Amino acid sequence: MCHLRQGSCHSRQKARGRREHQLQYEEGRIVVAVLAVPRVYALDVSIPAHMFGQHPGYRVFVCGDHQPGPVGDPGDRSSHVDVAAGIRPTHSLADMEYADIVVVPGYEDPHLPVPEDCLKALKLAVERGARVVAVCTGVFALAASGVLNGKAATTHWRHTGQLREMYPGVDVVENRLFVEDGAVLTSAGAGAGIDAYLHIVQTDFGATVADGVAKEVVFPSVRGADEPQYTDVLTPSRESLRATREWVVENIGSPVTVQRMADHSLLSRRTFIRRFVRETGMPPMQWVALQRILSARRLLESSDWPVERIAAATGFGTASNFRTIFRREVGATPTAYRKLHGG
Repeated sequence: MCHLRQGSCHSRQKARGRREHQLQYEEGRIVVAVLAVPRVYALDVSIPAHMFGQHPGYRVFVCGDHQPGPVGDPGDRSSHVDVAAGIRPTHSLADMEYADIVVVPGYEDPHLPVPEDCLKALKLAVERGARVVAVCTGVFALAASGVLNGKAATTHWRHTGQLREMYPGVDVVENRLFVEDGAVLTSAGAGAGIDAYLHIVQTDFGATVADGVAKEVVFPSVRGADEPQYTDVLTPSRESLRATREWVVENIGSPVTVQRMADHSLLSRRTFIRRFVRETGMPPMQWVALQRILSARRLLESSDWPVERIAAATGFGTASNFRTIFRREVGATPTAYRKLHGG
């Protein structure tokens, strides 16, 4: 009997080892686990599965031990058409142990409790260093697990007040596409989730790869986290500053000032700044600086240009100025970034 038990234990250990190798180390890919909590929205599961699945550097699976509630019961509010009745986990909650990134989709009725084993799995994922992304009401599950205490987070504008009331220990940020606080990233609705996923792809594989994923899903390139979810005042399309922003990108290597942008938009300086902040969520020159960094990242990834040429082409002037600003904003020198993301 003792030998049989030892053999059984050894077999389980071997099976676990094979499982771990398959999930975590297969071809060196980054493992993304999408957590299928009860009442989950199908769209919030399918979007990350599709987007991360566009790149061979990721492996995606859906995990969870609880099936979503029945859909179609007229006496149950969970019968909303967007609830993922057809979503079924492909892996168990235990398999989240091997995930590098955990995605928490939105779900209906965020005031209702999430199963304790889901919350425990989320907390363990954060404790062992996994990155966690919560979309829309998925932020409530993160908050319930305790991992958002003392952290900044956002959610869909309809739910920010409820999030603040239910979890006073969370620093709720209003009207932002997404908020990144350490290894935890929270976003607004499904559209803002796309921005968050593109941000992750850009961090992992560079701006050029993120551009390709955005093009594949017919979405603009990565938008900044500080951009608003909505504006209180609708701006007529003829007054949009999109043409001016495109002009800046096309002339990113030239001196760009607020006055030049205002002149291009045929607006006074004051009116231009007010409308620009309304549309982008940030001051004009901060936006220009982000575009310079993004252009430099693309050139470092896709060209063999020397740093001096990239500095001039992206408006940083000298190579020394470029190195200083790039390292401050990206967290790596241009040379180190090129080694990591260059083709």
